[in-house]
Amino acid sequence: MTGPRLRFAPSPTGYLHIGGVRTALLNWLWARKTKGAFVLRIEDTDQERSTPESRQVILDSLDWLGIDWDEGPRVGGPHGPYTQMERLPLYKEMSERLIAGRKAYRCYCTKAELDAQREAVKQKDPKATFRYPGTCRDRTDEPDLPFVVRFRMPDEGTVTYVDKVFGEVTTPNAAQQDFVLIRAGGVPLYNFGAVVDDVTMGITLVARGRDHMVNTPPQILLYRAFGAAVPEFAHLPMMLAASGEKLSKRHGAVSVTEYRNEGFAPGAVLNYLVRFGWSSGDQEVFSVDELIEKFDWANCGKGDGKFDAKKFLAIDHEHLRSPRLVPDDEYVTRVLPFLAKRGIENPSSAVVRAALPAIRDRAHTFVEAADLLDFFLRDTPVMDEKAADKALVPAAATLLRGLIGALAKVASWEEAALDEEIKAWALREGIAFKDVAQPARVALTGRSASPALHQVMAVLGKDVSLARLERAASRAEARA
Repeated sequence: MTGPRLRFAPSPTGYLHIGGVRTALLNWLWARKTKGAFVLRIEDTDQERSTPESRQVILDSLDWLGIDWDEGPRVGGPHGPYTQMERLPLYKEMSERLIAGRKAYRCYCTKAELDAQREAVKQKDPKATFRYPGTCRDRTDEPDLPFVVRFRMPDEGTVTYVDKVFGEVTTPNAAQQDFVLIRAGGVPLYNFGAVVDDVTMGITLVARGRDHMVNTPPQILLYRAFGAAVPEFAHLPMMLAASGEKLSKRHGAVSVTEYRNEGFAPGAVLNYLVRFGWSSGDQEVFSVDELIEKFDWANCGKGDGKFDAKKFLAIDHEHLRSPRLVPDDEYVTRVLPFLAKRGIENPSSAVVRAALPAIRDRAHTFVEAADLLDFFLRDTPVMDEKAADKALVPAAATLLRGLIGALAKVASWEEAALDEEIKAWALREGIAFKDVAQPARVALTGRSASPALHQVMAVLGKDVSLARLERAASRAEARA
């Protein structure tokens, strides 16, 4: 691949946050649009919180969303390993290079010493921010003591870069301190690990949330210290809760797994997330192919966006009702597990497919779709007893038997013919359609609300439809 190289580097410390998915998505879209490479790497240096289970959740979530990677766990690549704890020897080697070039140094200050210095600053000025004073900067001895490796921050000058979203950004070096690159145990801190990985993996564009803008100046200095090309940067507006706070669990569902379990379509999740900070005219609903075609950094805004659960659900509804966005084959495949959760064993794919035109416009999620499909797939529908008590009264028995007689003569059991015969029979008998429609609906579906009767019966078939109407008529008679 000759295009740009982008990466997504999540930490396996819990669920995959939808904010992280938005970052992965925009990187992936640009890689796919430009015929570049999308690299997945796992930043697992937080050993207290990182777990194999969380790593698997990341992989499974990206798989479900359809975000594939060209290099990384499971697929390999020429720049592996792609998990940071497997790269510790590389970080040690790269830190030694910086030390040899006097661009970094070993710091032997203990935690107790640093805490005392920090407290002294606080006592002098409670509002002051502690900055490491460079105690070990010019040490020439190498005692046999634990040490961290610190970067030797330039005393003067500035770091300037042109962000693809925020434009030119300048930070004075005096605002920085000699930050730690590697802990005493050999594990890198975020800035160092990320830069070493970017350099050795040839990353040319780093796109991430704007909360990382504070990390960019020290990282640029590290790229330069290695004599490496500095990648481009694109910092993205944040996803916030309705209250304006950082979006978190307390504001509702924020993990990919939750949306998968709630029956959202993967394409709808991507569609909603891409609209945080990016637009393409007035268009709201996109297929994945359209997103790849239309995405660019020029149309990314700087303003943070507030998460809107209702709009998210509306986008999912638009996807589920559109065969263009969710083709029938995909719809059937995705709804089957939700039918199984309802206790419907071995649901018929053919019946589900036949019923889709009747339920597509109604279902906002695959969970709702499974509920709407339920009565099509059972031998007898689950009866809403309140609806039955209200609709299947003794007088309904006569109406249902009359309808059975009319329908039994229908030769072509198709929607148009069924609709025509039901209306013609009601007209011949002088019956208001509503008077027979509700008992028939409860008889066929067990519910007071459903798709049109002719749609329901066309899917159920003649024998099942007439049998359900007959059972309901008998129930109504039994109440006399």
